[in-house]
Amino acid sequence: MDATADELAGVVDLFGGLTRGELERAIAEAAYRADGRTVEDAALTAAIDEALESFALVRYAPDADGEALLVAGPTAFPTVPEHAEDVPHILDIEPRALDREALGETVRERVLEGAEEAVAAGKTERIETLIDVSYDVEAWAPVDLTDERRRLEDALEE
Repeated sequence: MDATADELAGVVDLFGGLTRGELERAIAEAAYRADGRTVEDAALTAAIDEALESFALVRYAPDADGEALLVAGPTAFPTVPEHAEDVPHILDIEPRALDREALGETVRERVLEGAEEAVAAGKTERIETLIDVSYDVEAWAPVDLTDERRRLEDALEE
């Protein structure tokens, strides 16, 4: 099973959020239920990393003591993969409630970090992507990225 970013988001969305290890177990369980095969670790790691890079998944630490959760991000169209609908019962993980304001602020900070890196490196394509992501973030969480977007747009004009 090669999970797409939207399928990864769909799985975490079933729970509200999952740790990385829990997500890996959930995908492995869905793959086994689908065709009896296992998931290739390297491929799953790459898929999760790509989903994080594209903001389809975002990291969220609900408190300083807890392990970070992966949650469906602002660019995701969460889709539950075939054979994954029973994974919540199999893993026996309680649904997690998320603080949308704190989550939005976490993602805002991530956009800021990405913007600083992209502008410093002159990565035009990444700057354009972050401009698009900024609109998605504003629709997804109660944050305003107008100033950050303006800075990115200015960097493109230079």
